[in-house]
Amino acid sequence: MRPVECSAFFVAVLALAGCGGGGNVDSGAAGAPARGALLQSPPQLLSTVTAPTLLLELNAATNLQLLSLSGNPVCDILIYDIRYETVGAAGEPTTASAALMIPTGLGAGCTGPRPTVLYAHGTTTDRAFSMANMQNTETLFLAALFASKGYIVVAPNYAGYDTSALPYHPYLIADQQSKDMIDALTAARTALPLASATLTKDSGQLFITGYSQGGYVAMATHRAMQAAGMQVTAAAPMSGPYALAAFVDAVFYGEVNGDATVSSALLITAYQKAYGNIYANPADIFESRYAGGIESLLPSTTPRSQLYAQGKLPEYALFSSTPPDPAFAADTPPTAPANLAEVFALGFGTGNLILNSYRLSYLEDAQSNPDGGWPTVTTGAAAASSGLPWRRALEINDLRNWVPTAPVLLCGGDVDPLVFWLNSELMQGYWASHAPATAPISVLDLESAASSNDPYASLKKDFTAAKDLVAATAVAQGATDGGALAVAEAYHTLLVAPFCFAAVKSFFANP
Repeated sequence: MRPVECSAFFVAVLALAGCGGGGNVDSGAAGAPARGALLQSPPQLLSTVTAPTLLLELNAATNLQLLSLSGNPVCDILIYDIRYETVGAAGEPTTASAALMIPTGLGAGCTGPRPTVLYAHGTTTDRAFSMANMQNTETLFLAALFASKGYIVVAPNYAGYDTSALPYHPYLIADQQSKDMIDALTAARTALPLASATLTKDSGQLFITGYSQGGYVAMATHRAMQAAGMQVTAAAPMSGPYALAAFVDAVFYGEVNGDATVSSALLITAYQKAYGNIYANPADIFESRYAGGIESLLPSTTPRSQLYAQGKLPEYALFSSTPPDPAFAADTPPTAPANLAEVFALGFGTGNLILNSYRLSYLEDAQSNPDGGWPTVTTGAAAASSGLPWRRALEINDLRNWVPTAPVLLCGGDVDPLVFWLNSELMQGYWASHAPATAPISVLDLESAASSNDPYASLKKDFTAAKDLVAATAVAQGATDGGALAVAEAYHTLLVAPFCFAAVKSFFANP
């Protein structure tokens, strides 16, 4: 299965903090940057997208089913580029940028006090990535479902992307990424009254959403805002690696997800920047052919296809096909569950990224200090005392340590080959055992059977039809596997994402 670029697809979970609650979590320390400070005044207007123009765009995006999911646009949209101060993973001062979408026009609900969506995007290797670019599918999705319906949208690009001065990206580092999101929101609230002659104002409602990496970032942001006493109206993380420590344990046990070489390169090097102790030298973890340039490889202005062709990163093989020890032969690769076995197998081969010796060290530590939720549920939480520095860092960034007080919807698909459904299951299980019975938590698995009173029954039916269409198209083009591989390749970004996004739209309308 060819890895897919999550960043070009939908990552949204709306977050809306009260008008008076948009401050930073840790601003004000002597010598610290003015976190969330807007760096240009007035902000730069990049484009105006009229409702008729957006309707044409949606009609052209037939493969994404955007128009049927969003309905006709109502509002025009002003798209601004905002730049602000934030910090990197090691606390170093830096800058970042975000897209600010402001609804306007004569349509009902297009001006006056409007709710805000704080949106976290998915994984991308493109250093120049910007959510202000309407050519990005997830930007189009945000415009169609939220900005054109009267929501203010704040969509950070994250530190390390677009015009950010940070030379790396703090990938899946909960503290940094959540504060980056809050800083972007602070800057956007400063920019809103300065933006053109718009009559649109922040109503104080805040919704948070994100997909894939953005699902994780959205949940981490909700947690950080709740801890800081900031108002969140509702949140809807989608298909994110929330139970990060358990997820990576599963990968090292052989359940290698699609795109694992990219996410591993981003994750390990970011954690080294943040904690400084993941390795003494990259060659302690990475094979020598990759170790020399791995720390500055991603994100990059070079397309990942070229990085593969240049031998700077393997496309599929995370691990060697040789077991690191005979005890792990059955995990090199595992053959169950059968519906993901083909995906797992792609993660093994020659020219692998991770040293076999390091995989063995990781597995031995996982056996000595097992996760509390995977493969066996005990405490439900991440392990507390791992000996391996990277596992300790993963445990620090695992989100199984809090309970939301605002309504939350988790959405995804049970057979996702990129971000396994176990992440949502483990969060659901943790919250079930740690939250009061009245906790406002909902979980939507698009693969689950619809009940008679299921509010998402029609979405589940349409999701199944979309999968069947992908499979039938592949068979018509000569696929001999019934279209299974085509469905796996499309599953995370083209299938699950739009239907989860539609569920989030409905959820935010009535959390």
